[in-house]
Amino acid sequence: MTAAALSKTLADVFGYASFRQGQEQVIAAVQAGQDALVLMPTGGGKSLCYQLPAIMGDGVTLVVSPLISLMQDQVESLQTMGVAAAALHNGLDTEQQHEIMQDAAQGIVKLLYVSPERALQGYFMRQLQQWPITLIAIDEAHCISQWGHDFRPEYGQLGQLREALPNIPFMALTATADAATEADIVQRLHLHEPEIFKSSFDRPNIRYIVEEKYKPQKQLRDYIAKQKGASGIVYCGSRKKVEDLAERLRNDGIRARGYHARLPHEEREEVLRGFVRDDIDVVVATVAFGMGINKPNVRFVIHFDVPRSIEAYYQETGRAGRDGLPAEAVLLYDPSDAGWIRSMINDHPDEQRRQVELHKFSAMQALGEAQTCRRLVLLNYFNEFRDKTCGNCDICLDPPRQYDGTTDAQKVLSCIYRVGQRFGANHIIDVLRGSQSQRLTALGHEQLSTFGIGAEQSQSYWLSIIRQLIHRGLVLQNIQHYGTLQLTEAARPVLRGEVALQLAEPRINLAVSKPKVTDRADYDKLLFRRLRALRKSIAEAEDKPPFVVFNDATLVEMAVHYPTDEQSMLMISGVGQTKFARYGEAFIDAITAYLDAEDEPLLSL
Repeated sequence: MTAAALSKTLADVFGYASFRQGQEQVIAAVQAGQDALVLMPTGGGKSLCYQLPAIMGDGVTLVVSPLISLMQDQVESLQTMGVAAAALHNGLDTEQQHEIMQDAAQGIVKLLYVSPERALQGYFMRQLQQWPITLIAIDEAHCISQWGHDFRPEYGQLGQLREALPNIPFMALTATADAATEADIVQRLHLHEPEIFKSSFDRPNIRYIVEEKYKPQKQLRDYIAKQKGASGIVYCGSRKKVEDLAERLRNDGIRARGYHARLPHEEREEVLRGFVRDDIDVVVATVAFGMGINKPNVRFVIHFDVPRSIEAYYQETGRAGRDGLPAEAVLLYDPSDAGWIRSMINDHPDEQRRQVELHKFSAMQALGEAQTCRRLVLLNYFNEFRDKTCGNCDICLDPPRQYDGTTDAQKVLSCIYRVGQRFGANHIIDVLRGSQSQRLTALGHEQLSTFGIGAEQSQSYWLSIIRQLIHRGLVLQNIQHYGTLQLTEAARPVLRGEVALQLAEPRINLAVSKPKVTDRADYDKLLFRRLRALRKSIAEAEDKPPFVVFNDATLVEMAVHYPTDEQSMLMISGVGQTKFARYGEAFIDAITAYLDAEDEPLLSL
């Protein structure tokens, strides 16, 4: 496959003029028969990394995916673009499953989607050994890891698939993995010297907002009322809250439904289908409403309760703005919720799992109480260190007061160094504040030069300073070693007094942030609404989700450039040859009619 051929297929099938960051490198690894671990943010184009080579190559690409709804959406989108794709699941009758199996055996199907449970069946693995399989792609690969936020036993056993097919290249893909999860994926899948591709975890189109949780129901209802029918998700910590909030929103005239694991399967499918097809505006859900959401035009995600980990928060907020248009992630945060979350985690019977979750929740709590740019906190957690603030979060839009924090930083950094970089934040704070605890005395840490040098400040004050140093990349919190604090190279010049360090004055009580709401783009909103209505009518006639026709970003581009012929329509991102043949003329007619109506002279009264 030459670069020119890849680019042509990218344009003809997917309607894209160029590759996104990292996609070409991943495809090159596939062509060379190498294993790969692909870490790209939600909406970053992970699926294209295996879909494009599958379309252009011989044989079958097997895709292991966690949910039937996710498989169906992917297959439906591919079929709309003229690609031979299928999904094997229990929702099909025996005859349908047999037909798909025959097509896979003959290499007619280019992409075959299955669940991890199906992939691990002995009979199915024996079939795979007879089929022309050229690549195995494991989607949502963080589910493999014991360190991931959504550990699933079946995913953890997928190494058996590698043992059955040792010579087939594997590709593991995820939007969410810290260093521990990344290493676990490689080990559990038995990847052979994989090429590891990491694009930025940054989602610059998402505005991160943390608000003090003081009247949460009113805050939620006021916010949603201002969204004027935009698609959104509200995550709650309990089924009772889901049902209560969904009912209250419906009483306010909002097209809202609840979703949680205890609902009948048919009702869950009905809610998911209604949301994806724009018949429901807001879904109030537990984390059960997870990876199956393949909807590009979610404009906001609200966390009514604090998540248990940054991975969960990132994964869930990442469902907003997948089309690249501006979106918001709002967290209603109450520090007192932390005790409730910790008690739930402490009820877990497995000691190692309990410790992992406690460390991860500490990082999430730190994000909620951060005094530095929220985006920097997120990126730092995934080892993507930056020092430039984003300008698109509540901290950047309403910044706390800064002060020369060099001395405070030196106290913390020196204390971490003098205890041997073997203790966590609470112990460091105890030393700084001169605690007389029995453990501290038994370790002899009351003899350290840093003992008591921060006694004038509170525990919350020093915790804020430590978290800022972690977020700035001067200190590493090692969750694989019980949250011990360790110095990075960036700490050296600060310790030596070679550079000054500006820190945020600790806000011991979280203030309410009220960022300005900006318009999402400069486009013809009336035309956009008309194109959405046309898309909805076409989608309903074809019984498919609207975004499968065209996503919002494509419609926005049409509402900017007004394409009125084939050439100009094919220049719109997301309009390939197959989609133009199906839908192009209808949208050209709608745009032309809209422009002609605008040109008509006004009749005098």
